[in-house]
Amino acid sequence: MLLPVGVLARRADVVAVIGAALVWAAAGWGHRRVAERLGRPATTVRGWLRRFVGRAGPLREAFTVLLCALDPDPRLPEPAGSLLADAVAVIVAAAGAVVRRWASVVFGLSPWQVACAVTSGGLLAPGSTVELINTSRLW
Repeated sequence: MLLPVGVLARRADVVAVIGAALVWAAAGWGHRRVAERLGRPATTVRGWLRRFVGRAGPLREAFTVLLCALDPDPRLPEPAGSLLADAVAVIVAAAGAVVRRWASVVFGLSPWQVACAVTSGGLLAPGSTVELINTSRLW
């Protein structure tokens, strides 16, 4: 099934909501506080965070590769204090590189929509990979 760029596979919430939860968790917020802020059940937010933390290492690596492939002189994020925070930082940096490289095509996409597109909707899916080349991409 073809999903819109703002929707993750098997998730009821759009990627912007999940991305906000990840950013707040990277800043040190607990899942209950994030859930309250988003108006979502704490168990749902806890599930998102657990799934992301379980994939944070491979995601950090893949988005670092993407950042370096797109930017001739990449500014790699400083260590952020946790695996989750490091992965969030490099996803945001790589999304910035995508927007700088193809600004006229991807204008207006959030970092989380870019991450959703790069992972083919599988940002939180178990065992999914980050594909750096795919002819079906918008850009």
